[in-house]
Amino acid sequence: MTKAPKPRLAVFKLASCDGCQLSLLDCEDELLAVAGAVDIVNFLEASRAVEKGPYDVVLVEGSITTPHDAERIHQIRRSARFLVTIGACATAGGIQALRNNKDVAEFTRAVYASPQYIETLNKSTPVVDHVFVDFELRGCPVSKAQLVEVLSAFLNHRKPVVPTYSVCVECKRRGTPCVMVAHGTPCLGPVTMTGCGALCPSYARGCYGCFGPMETPNTSALAAGWTHLGVDNGGIVRAFRSFNAGAEPFRRESEIHERK
Repeated sequence: MTKAPKPRLAVFKLASCDGCQLSLLDCEDELLAVAGAVDIVNFLEASRAVEKGPYDVVLVEGSITTPHDAERIHQIRRSARFLVTIGACATAGGIQALRNNKDVAEFTRAVYASPQYIETLNKSTPVVDHVFVDFELRGCPVSKAQLVEVLSAFLNHRKPVVPTYSVCVECKRRGTPCVMVAHGTPCLGPVTMTGCGALCPSYARGCYGCFGPMETPNTSALAAGWTHLGVDNGGIVRAFRSFNAGAEPFRRESEIHERK
């Protein structure tokens, strides 16, 4: 009796730092199990071997920053039965989205000796702005446990179980004192999706928002609380414009305080 072929997995990179792909490689024992369950046929971070699509599941890291990216993501989407975007770049435009509020032409003139050869878009945008995405996995970088969960869910034909609640819930579960209440330290935890295990608050530091906005975040209430802690409008703008600057709730709140 002939065995059914394994699902074909491909990993593609757009504009990014490769950190989310490294999270997959960092899975170690879990990656061996994944490799045994699927055929990894395109993953340049790990192997030079490249096979053409179609693919059963595709992981995409990185944002759309150039006309070439915008064309390529459509090609990737056509080759994928199930497309998952991984990381802040792919899901919110990443740190590159800091340029969305600035003059990109001015940047290229300042940085490059021959800016006329630089072909770039005015904005860095998430993949979902260009093609249909089956699942978005947030983080800078993504949680390797969540990444394995998403792959496991695909292999077992079920919905991924990834939490959408805030970092504050994680702090309460761990018994970590609230840094804003205990120390008056500004923290994005109340509006940020969990995924890191509340790493920064566990070291008495405020959350930096690596995993982007939680489900239905109340950013205006948090900004008001920061104001009472003595943070000025410039500080609030900078806080919301980091790894997930292009995420809609963070972008909107930063623009409100930029105008004040």
